[in-house]
Amino acid sequence: MLTHLSIRNFAIVDHLELDLKSGMTVVSGETGAGKSIMLDALGLALGDRSDSASVGQQDERAEIMASFDLSHCPQARKWLDERDLVQEQECILRRVITREGRSRGYINGSASPLSDLRELGEMLIDIHNQHEHQSLLKKETHQSLLDNWADCQELASQTRQIWQQWQRQQQQLERLSSASEEENARAQLLSYQLSELNALDPQEGEYEELESEYRQQANAGQCVQSCQQVVQLCAESDSGNALQQLNNSLHLLQELANNHAQLQESIDLLTSARIQIEEASGTLNHYLDHFEADPERLFELEERLNSFNSIARKHRISPNDLPGLSERLNDELGQLQCTDEQLEQLEKEVQSQQRHYQTQAKKLHRERERAAPRLAKAVSEQIRQLGMPQGQFSVDLKPLTEGNANGLEAIEFLVSANPGQPARPLRQVASGGELSRISLAIQVINAQTSTIPTLVFDEVDVGIGGGIAEVVGLRLRQLGEAGGQVICVTHQPQVASQGHHHLQVQKQSKRNHTHTRIESLEGNSRIEEVARMLGGMEMTDQTLAHAREMLERAGA
Repeated sequence: MLTHLSIRNFAIVDHLELDLKSGMTVVSGETGAGKSIMLDALGLALGDRSDSASVGQQDERAEIMASFDLSHCPQARKWLDERDLVQEQECILRRVITREGRSRGYINGSASPLSDLRELGEMLIDIHNQHEHQSLLKKETHQSLLDNWADCQELASQTRQIWQQWQRQQQQLERLSSASEEENARAQLLSYQLSELNALDPQEGEYEELESEYRQQANAGQCVQSCQQVVQLCAESDSGNALQQLNNSLHLLQELANNHAQLQESIDLLTSARIQIEEASGTLNHYLDHFEADPERLFELEERLNSFNSIARKHRISPNDLPGLSERLNDELGQLQCTDEQLEQLEKEVQSQQRHYQTQAKKLHRERERAAPRLAKAVSEQIRQLGMPQGQFSVDLKPLTEGNANGLEAIEFLVSANPGQPARPLRQVASGGELSRISLAIQVINAQTSTIPTLVFDEVDVGIGGGIAEVVGLRLRQLGEAGGQVICVTHQPQVASQGHHHLQVQKQSKRNHTHTRIESLEGNSRIEEVARMLGGMEMTDQTLAHAREMLERAGA
């Protein structure tokens, strides 16, 4: 669930730190106070498109950070683990937007594309506000909700895996069965390339060793010449060498040392230098005595390096990668040289896998057929209590000619909001309020099986009031009490009174600067806010008493 939301310099929010809890949290405030800003900021953390105009005036960038507790969201933990982004039971989504229009997203501190934020965000939170962030508009969500209701998620997963295996085998069979002249030519080329590689027989790490030895042999003459020159300069030159100069220097200083004790340190250093030069000269002479240049070996090295480079160029790879090339070419050649017996065996496997798919898919179809009317009836009953008295919800199972990974049917939710109207796909419902209430009805009955831990409803009470608004509030409270988290932006006191927690959005102006703040309400401050929602800015004793009664009746 969403545990913390941090907003900095976004729109008219300077700085907001908001802790959120499980259960139902209501967000209220006067029109224009900025209730939608919190949800807009949350949407950005979930990968929505950004707009540089949303950056506030206090800084050059806006920053939004949303923290989630993943204790009850294994799907999201698995997604993070597959990408090495796991951070215990917490997930932090962060979004930075600059005034120049640049935008960056982060998941647990790692820079991530916005597509990843959106994909992960759909597992963490579902925002219901005028068609945005509503997974309910996606057909794949319809299938998932029906399978959850029918308790056949595992059967659906098995069917998908069997279909994918069947398709892989079918594609392989089609490719091998229609071997072309081009593939035969490719096989001949591979055979030649393999024979060439086998003749070379490159070993792992050999190319680097060859290069190193070649450089040594190629520079042998220069190396000997340089070493001899160093020996001459250090110790053997008749015209003067370093050792002779050191001896002369020591002789001069030692004559003075008796009267100048402070020169002893310099004498010691020069003595040490003389010893090191003598040792270095000895080491170089030993190297020269045992060094042997090998022109034949140099030629061999040059020839083998040329062979490495020539074959590597043909395959457009690095010479270091040649040792692994044989295996890859052998694998490709083996696939091209499939025998008739292998083709026959593969064809049998494809037919077997197809029968297996049909068996599993028919089982899944029967489960869905049994569950669809029950789901339609349950949702229809809910939406009729939520201000759609003539609403009719249905689940369409449209048969597919050959089936696909999801089964033998395409699943889509249909709804008729008024008498005489034909049932239409849910995505074509024009009214955002109706769609939100349908979403609410479905979420209520699927609360126990929903994989999305946090549900956000933005003014689902638009266009309703009185008893229906109270029913909406009760349904949202039920969702929160089912172990999830519900955040509801509302204008209705009947809905606000049902919340376990209450946040008030206020817009304040000071010195030509307007900013929004959010305050958690409890006790009398919450009674006053519900009273304001009941009767406007002038609160009477009656409205305060009514507000208190509503909160007490709700158990808030």
